[in-house]
Amino acid sequence: MNQKHPYDDIPGTYVFDAEQSRKGYHLNMFCMSLRHRDNRDAFGADEAAYLDRYPMSPEQRAAVLARDWNEMLRLGGNIYYTSKLAAKDGIAFQELAARMTGVSDEDYRNMMLAGGRPIEGNRYTWEWDNG
Repeated sequence: MNQKHPYDDIPGTYVFDAEQSRKGYHLNMFCMSLRHRDNRDAFGADEAAYLDRYPMSPEQRAAVLARDWNEMLRLGGNIYYTSKLAAKDGIAFQELAARMTGVSDEDYRNMMLAGGRPIEGNRYTWEWDNG
């Protein structure tokens, strides 16, 4: 197991640390630009052309165009920034979280009302039977 940080082994988690911040800077700046109506309109008119304003990696650009929310986080996106893109698409934060966890909105809501995901099996991948 090659880890650079003690938190690299937390399943499904991308900790937004300084390294992730640097990696996702342009992706996050794009997302933050969507706070302004004129930018949302320009992005909606031609998404690819609007993305040309931001020197993102090809993988980041593809994740934005595909609305691959988890991939955006893996590539340095911050959930609070990427949620601006979701809001532009009319996706509420709870709906976004449900999509990212692979459950329905109702199941996500019920899980959170019941206290969230159980800790068992969600702490570290080395705890899993098949690692």
